Parts: sequence; structure tokens; C-alpha cells
Amino acid sequence: MSYYPLTTIPDYLLMDELLTDEHKLIRQSVRDWVESFVMPKIDEAAQNHTDIPGLMKELGKIGALGPYIPVEYGGSGLDQISYGLIMQELERGDSAIRSAASVQSSLVMFPINEFGSEEQKMKFLPKLASGDMIGAFGLTEPNHGSDPGSMETYFKDNGDHYLLNGAKMWITNAPLCDIAVVWAKNEEGKVQGLIVERGFEGFTTPETHNKWSLRASKTGELVFNDVKVPKENLLPKVTGLKGPLSCLNSARYGISWGVIGAAVDCYCTALQYSKERKQFGKPIASFQLQQKKLAEFLTEITKAQLLCLQLGKLKNDHKATPAQISMAKRNNVKIAIDIARESRQILGGMGIMGEFPMMRHAANLESVITYEGTHDIHLLITGMDVTGINAFG
Repeated sequence: MSYYPLTTIPDYLLMDELLTDEHKLIRQSVRDWVESFVMPKIDEAAQNHTDIPGLMKELGKIGALGPYIPVEYGGSGLDQISYGLIMQELERGDSAIRSAASVQSSLVMFPINEFGSEEQKMKFLPKLASGDMIGAFGLTEPNHGSDPGSMETYFKDNGDHYLLNGAKMWITNAPLCDIAVVWAKNEEGKVQGLIVERGFEGFTTPETHNKWSLRASKTGELVFNDVKVPKENLLPKVTGLKGPLSCLNSARYGISWGVIGAAVDCYCTALQYSKERKQFGKPIASFQLQQKKLAEFLTEITKAQLLCLQLGKLKNDHKATPAQISMAKRNNVKIAIDIARESRQILGGMGIMGEFPMMRHAANLESVITYEGTHDIHLLITGMDVTGINAFG
């Protein structure tokens, strides 16, 4: 369990004044849930490389799955800042918890809502929102990560169904999923989305073992061996990489908020510890080097909060660009992983113990800094945006 009371949260520039009462109520309710449901279990789950049983249904109960999805499809119809605050509080518990909700919301529910038929929305979204159905997102492949346009997974028209072949790798929720939104090339080489359901013959989801990161999350592969996919499971309203990339934009936005929660958890723990730990006859918080670390943590957290709040406003107004989202994702993950590492040093040897969150967050963030676009790729996205020159390849 966390070392500090969860009621504390750094708000150095009084940004709560820019939030609505609803925003603050949503944040507090998710924070209370994390404290009661996640914190007592997360260290054991991470240590034992197991997920938390019943997690998705619990996330559904608190409205953390697809919160911006319209009410008629099972969502809560909330704005993008609410979604961000939910992700922040979930990742304060653990990146694995936020990842589960983020994949379900931004990578599965989002494309079905944006690009699916009315029948697909009614069939899948309410069950995904409640957590009665678990979703996965298939884009990354064994040979193609940062270059999704070179994907090898393909499908062809077989009369009354499509025949899907290929494989996807590093897929959150894969071993547990009931459905997977899979991006594959059609016979013309154009990318389209298919909803692949558990039980389709030839569809398997082997689990990825021996991870040092996201150990409380199930990761695996999606393997397709002549899988017959009904034609009504094709997402009808998008063709090309615009489909999966728009999903990634939504997920990256949520990550930008989420990692603030991990940074805050480390900062607050280090601050509390430094006030209580005494060396040379006084609290270590009185030493200049410790104060330097803590002041820098707070400064970077505050900057990340400002980035996300403005980005949330732009998202609400449908003005946020992919490059702006890339900037926030890259910056915020980097400050979070730096704070996790440096705050561990404030705790000295105690920082490696499971009773404190630093090592767990640092290990998790090694995945987060890579997935949904690597640290370097996001830099090149910003570089291309400001120069107009494509540096990829």
C-alpha cells in the first residue's frame, strides 16, 4: 500500500480551479477505488506476475471503460479531461491497470464507436463498457512495430466470409480477450479493421511470459491461421492507416495523463519519506540535494499537468493534432520514468522494496516509454511537424 495518504496530490499552480466540480468528483471516486481495490493487491500481483482477478468488471462498475462513449452504447458520455483524470488515477495505482482500461477504451471501443456499424456498436460496446467483454487491439507485429504500414497480416474475400492470416505481438489483454480489433491488409493492400471473436477456428492467443515490466498485466500474441471472419465483422467506415493511427492518438492522449499518476505516486512517497527519515540528526528533507530532487519532481509534474490540461481542452474542441499528442506522450513518460528512478534514490535501500512503488513504476514505465510509439519516434513526429521534412526511413 502507498506510503502516503492518497488524499494528497500536488497542485502547485492551483489547476483544480480550472476543473469543474464533476471533474473533481470523478477524480476522487476513481482515486478512492484505486486505494481500496488496487493498492492492497498490486504489489503481490506484480511480484507474482499475475493479473488482478475481476479487474475489468470492477473498472466497468466505476465507469472507467470507454467513459467518453455515448450513453446509448453503455458509456458515460464524459469529456476528454474526465477521461484523462481517470487514466491519471488508474496509473497512480499501476501502469497495468491503466493499460487495461486504455486498451479497452481507446483501442477497442473507440474504433468500434467511430468506424463501426450500428449493429456492431449495439452488439459490442455495452458489454465492453461493463467489463463483461474484454477487448484487445492488434496492430504491432513480430516484424513490424514503428512501421505499421509494412504489416504482413492479411485477409481475402472468400465469398460469405473473409479468411484472415498473420500474427500480432505485444498485445495487452490478448490471453483474456473475448474480441480483438485487428488491422490487416485486404487484397488491394489497403489496411482495414476486423473484429475477431474468441472461438473463431484458427484464432489463438498465446501468452507472453518472463516480463520484467507490466507484470500485473496479461500480454500475448494474436495468431490467425485461416480464421473465418464474418463479413459483418469488418469495420465499414474507414480504410487505410488513418483507422489504427486515430486509435493510437486517443490512447497516447490517455497515456499522457496516466503517467502523471505514476510520477505523483513516486513524488508523494519520496516527499513523505524524506520528512520522516533522519540521518546525521535531522530529516533528509533538510539536505540541499534532496530538496533539489523534490523541487525538480514537482516542477516537471506541474509542467506535465499543464500540457495535459490544455491538450484535453483541444481534444474537447476536436482541435488536438497527432503531433501535439506525441509531444505530450513523449515528455510526460520521460519525466515520469526519471522521477521514478530519482525518487528511488531518496529512499535508498528501502526504495527497492515492494512496500514502496518506485521500482514497480520504473519497470512499468520502461514499457510505456516504448509502446504506442517509441520515445524516438515521437520526437521525429514533432520534428516532421515543425520542419515539414519526413525523417523516417
